[in-house]
Amino acid sequence: MPGLLEGVKVLDLTHYIAGPYCTKLLSGLGADVIKVERLGAGDRMRWLGPFSSGAEVITGDSAPEDGAWFLYLNTAKQSLALDLKSPRGRRVILELAAKADILVENFAPGGMDSLGLPYDDLKKANPALVVTSISNFGQTGPYRDWKASELNLYAIGGLMNITGEPEQEPLREGMPLAQLGAGQNAFAATMAALMYAEETGEGQQIDVSIAEYATNILENALMQFSYSGQEYSRVGNRGYGRAAWGIYPCQDGHVGIIAGPDQRWPEVARIMRREELSDPRFTSRAGRLEHADEVDAYMLPFLIDNDKIDIFKAGQESGLGFSFVATMEDILQMEQLLDRDYFVELKHPVAGKLTYPGAPIMPEDSVDAWVFKRAPLLGEHTAEALTSWLGYSGAQVSELVDQGVLAQSEGV
Repeated sequence: MPGLLEGVKVLDLTHYIAGPYCTKLLSGLGADVIKVERLGAGDRMRWLGPFSSGAEVITGDSAPEDGAWFLYLNTAKQSLALDLKSPRGRRVILELAAKADILVENFAPGGMDSLGLPYDDLKKANPALVVTSISNFGQTGPYRDWKASELNLYAIGGLMNITGEPEQEPLREGMPLAQLGAGQNAFAATMAALMYAEETGEGQQIDVSIAEYATNILENALMQFSYSGQEYSRVGNRGYGRAAWGIYPCQDGHVGIIAGPDQRWPEVARIMRREELSDPRFTSRAGRLEHADEVDAYMLPFLIDNDKIDIFKAGQESGLGFSFVATMEDILQMEQLLDRDYFVELKHPVAGKLTYPGAPIMPEDSVDAWVFKRAPLLGEHTAEALTSWLGYSGAQVSELVDQGVLAQSEGV
């Protein structure tokens, strides 16, 4: 079958990252996702590079079709270009909502109300509709209307406070973890609410806060303070206050050395061919921590003389949890991923052939769980979406196009 969620209809009113990632997971599992985009400009992520054309700055009024972020976040969706602010556009949305199982939006709180699409109207149109609302701080509370970027959300959620070296300033992460993680939370909550709606006929509104996602994954930092009043300190690459436990330089990059449990420490000395590491002072975690700089000094010559893959495999083959810091080239060539046929190639009419990460789940071979389709052109499915969901005729679509309510892509 074409996806585990075949037959589930999703009305996607999202933009940027968190909302589109939630609906990407739904569309990837086979849901019929109609992504509503602004006339002309589309989702703002269309304008964020890098672009396959190599352009650094996009000029003009027409939305680019080859931005990497948009192509990643919007696979297997249909694009409907519509003027949400027009009375007729609002009516089309209410008609679509009446047919949908799920509506996902990530406007600022009150945004749907200002568009004339409050939850009460959506519920009236479709009592079983699941409405998932994603916002920076949630739909209630004193911060609900405040602005935030990924940097703000990562910081105010608490994650930045525990990221970085102990005596230096806090650091942000390399990717928008708070946004993507909130999208995952929204997906999970949406699926649970859909199950409830299917059993009871009752829909509901799900309130997802991006900042609260960050707070939710603070490991034991929040619990430590709750129990003891002691702040969790940044530990940097010397993880959890341990020596020989963290990220180290090597010949062609960096490796992760996990020198535990204690009974396996002799294996570290053997792999690194340093008799000094067998010193009884280093055989316990406490001893290695006390003499951390000395331990590092004994390990570094071996690490600098060897490449990351060889170090990684030597540790793993000896029962040690070694790893390496993989570049994007490393990932695309990784034997584990290639053996599992993880990567997927999709051809886009503007961006060309692109390699995508595969499905985040792997069911039994007999189950066709995931759908792989390229991201849409702006307005590519306007007529098709309104015809399949609402039974609009070609003449009705053309009339709304002439009125400036809709736009239909002419292809490439």
